[in-house]
Amino acid sequence: MFFDFGLKDIIDIVLVAFALYYIYRLMRASRSLNVFTGILIFVVIWLFVSQIMEMRLLGSILDKLVSVGVIALIVIFQDDIRKFLYNLGAHQRIRSLMKLFSSKSDSGKDVKAVIMPVVMACMSMGKNKVGALIVMQRTMPLDDIVRTGEEVDSRISQRLIENIFFKNSPLHDGAMIIVDRRIKAAGCILPVSHDLDIPKELGLRHRSALGVSQESDAIAIVVSEETGGISIAMRGQFRLNLSAEELERILTQELS
Repeated sequence: MFFDFGLKDIIDIVLVAFALYYIYRLMRASRSLNVFTGILIFVVIWLFVSQIMEMRLLGSILDKLVSVGVIALIVIFQDDIRKFLYNLGAHQRIRSLMKLFSSKSDSGKDVKAVIMPVVMACMSMGKNKVGALIVMQRTMPLDDIVRTGEEVDSRISQRLIENIFFKNSPLHDGAMIIVDRRIKAAGCILPVSHDLDIPKELGLRHRSALGVSQESDAIAIVVSEETGGISIAMRGQFRLNLSAEELERILTQELS
């Protein structure tokens, strides 16, 4: 036989196939599928030239292109790579394992002190159809987003939240950032999601909420100015038209 083929080789092939399939899904979601196809074609040509045909001159040129191309791909797809690493770290089993080694824990009373003013303010603003966008930081810091707005650094209160998002307030168009049980900043600019699956009736606030939830583990709460409906974006997914009880339950579960 020309080579030995064992269990280790089968596992190797399965892992490579799984990695290629995951990269394919990631590229398709980011509308970079043509680039992924081009990379695969180049790799096949490189292997054919250098390994099968053993063309040393052309093979060495392609080897140099591959070594430089890896750095270029990291620069081009830095957002996709960051999203992949975030999804890996945000996996439920990984998060559960990290909690075992974490000494920091929030009591139910502390969580309620953060959640209830937010819930009450959202319900009041929804009733009066006042648009709002509130982002609650979790493990990933949002310092770059905080710097785009005005620093507040105040304790969380229902009246303050409603005053910030009052229609005549200069900060009502941006996002409020809550960090460590305090309102850190307001009027902040969020990354906008360009996903094509977002319903057309959802506006810029919803796209911004989804964008920050895709690039971090933050929780974004949206109050619609048109309908008064309350929605949550987290882990790149929407939960639309929530009641006060559902909003409180989700925040308590995610922040505890």
